[in-house]
Amino acid sequence: MSVPLFVVDAFTDRPFGGNPAAVCPLAHWPRQDWLQAVAAEMNLSETAFVVERPDGSFDLRWFTPDVEVTLCGHATLATAHALWKTGRANIDAPLAFHTLSGLLTARRRGDEIELNFPVEAASPAPVPEHLLEGLGVAAVSVHRNRFDYLVEVADEQTVRDLRPDFTRLRRVETRGITVTSRSDDARFDFVSRFFAPAVGVDEDPVCGSSHCCLGPFWQERLGKSELLAHQISQRGGVLRVTCAGDRVRLAGRAVLVTKGELFA
Repeated sequence: MSVPLFVVDAFTDRPFGGNPAAVCPLAHWPRQDWLQAVAAEMNLSETAFVVERPDGSFDLRWFTPDVEVTLCGHATLATAHALWKTGRANIDAPLAFHTLSGLLTARRRGDEIELNFPVEAASPAPVPEHLLEGLGVAAVSVHRNRFDYLVEVADEQTVRDLRPDFTRLRRVETRGITVTSRSDDARFDFVSRFFAPAVGVDEDPVCGSSHCCLGPFWQERLGKSELLAHQISQRGGVLRVTCAGDRVRLAGRAVLVTKGELFA
């Protein structure tokens, strides 16, 4: 028996940009160890598994090469794109995903896919051992939410020049670490990079879920609820972020780059 498998580059309009996610539509849920083994085999920052419910909505789960995670933006966007692109869902209708973070939705907005996610606001936090030493930077501020640390630095060049010590960062008790500043480019409001070595992803090229925190963080500082974000990893990606109360809308493009089958 074979299982379909797709790779989608998310938050980009060109192949080999943005953040690649594997997407695996399933007829039913197999064992947890099989899901984790597939994610390890794919060796991407996230592999998404999706099962359709009788009512046309979907159950959705996400795995890094090491662990299952509670919230993932780029793999949700990739899943929506794959379902629409391959005719597994009606492209003219919104998608509803049942996840560990509640109900998430995706809909088409012109050339973009818009996700509706929960806000994951951060509060000022003490600086843990190894955090700034592992990043090799001085912080303007340090915040934390239930998932990650958010480290604000002085300028975009500092974000670009980061060469983290991942051995040190793995000792920080957190899913991930976002480093951010205002953008030097007038087209964008802010920039960021995201590191998650503790869950098997040294640097995530474009992290959607970190923008559930970055959105309200920069909304408060810039006084605007609609923001254009640039994640300045080597691959790079662009997100349109809209804050609306306790929800944040994340919009971006996606490109299907691989169609295949699993035989294991």
